[in-house]
Amino acid sequence: MSINTFGHLFRVTTWGESHGEALGATIDGCPSNISLNVDMLQNWLDKRKPGKNKYTTQRQEADKVEILSGVFEGKTTGMPIQLYIQNTDHRSKDYSDIKDKFRPGHADITYFTKYGNRDYRGGGRSSARETAARVAAGAVARAALKTLMPELKITGYMLQMGEHKINRPDIDITEIEKNPFWAPSQAAAKTFANYLDKLRKSGNSVGAIIEIVASGVIPGLGAPIYAKLDTDIAAGMMSINAVKGVEIGEGMSTAMLTGVTNADEIEMGAEGPVYKTNNAGGILGGISNGADIVCRFAVKPTSSILKSRKTIDISGQSTSIITKGRHDPCVGIRAVPVGEAMMACILLDHFLLHRGQLGESQGKFTQA
Repeated sequence: MSINTFGHLFRVTTWGESHGEALGATIDGCPSNISLNVDMLQNWLDKRKPGKNKYTTQRQEADKVEILSGVFEGKTTGMPIQLYIQNTDHRSKDYSDIKDKFRPGHADITYFTKYGNRDYRGGGRSSARETAARVAAGAVARAALKTLMPELKITGYMLQMGEHKINRPDIDITEIEKNPFWAPSQAAAKTFANYLDKLRKSGNSVGAIIEIVASGVIPGLGAPIYAKLDTDIAAGMMSINAVKGVEIGEGMSTAMLTGVTNADEIEMGAEGPVYKTNNAGGILGGISNGADIVCRFAVKPTSSILKSRKTIDISGQSTSIITKGRHDPCVGIRAVPVGEAMMACILLDHFLLHRGQLGESQGKFTQA
């Protein structure tokens, strides 16, 4: 069973654990002759790596990526691409006190129930550390998309932290990389900082909502029913560790709309159909319509906290637990580049599926 693999034609298998020797990704199906080198990948990994500021885990990982195969003279060969990232700052002793206890809210207990064992050192595969491999794979996908869909732009940002939400009129994407929260608002970044400082010092954590927008997506990607573009986007985002909810466009809010309000009216523009609104989030019937693809996902609070919580141990006895070590007070911060990476992988996969079946979109609009 390929339970560590996603994608149809552009297939990504991630491997490795939080406190293992290394982690990485094996990519199959990347088109040949795409310009690719380590620097192109490292640029994106540097955006996700830990220890960049006081608001993320203080684990110091360089996240230096190596390309072991599939690239020759700066071009992809069409063969499998093997990406390797060494773990250099894992402190397994931080977890010795909890090796027989299950952390509430964490996957410890379900991994043990399923497999009969668990890697208590940072959570093994359930750790957010796994997402470094996804970001590396996403960087490969971005390189291919730059050639295949040059108008595409993927932008992610934190829309909400805890109860603090950014109002849409206040969104300014030029602010995203000016603060440690990927917040598209200078005022919101200050609010997030003050709020998270208090939580961090008290040993607590908080969740967040991340929004990913893909503009310049060609219409026609995806297919009805079992190969819907939004199905794969939702599955990809939900597969990110700590994500508990995903929505496309207006998502759950569409339940409060009427048909008149929800349906995006269509006009004919100079280059094709134009939608007056985008409640559908750029996808209709599982197929991209050319409007921006808008996806949001909710990231739960980090389960490893310095607050005492009731639990049981491996023998079923009641006990309590405090998780020491270095953990993100808001893991949603570093989820932004991960969400962007997943969007890139999924869009490339669907572009290749679309090209393989039809070559290009078949429906043509004739104007009088």
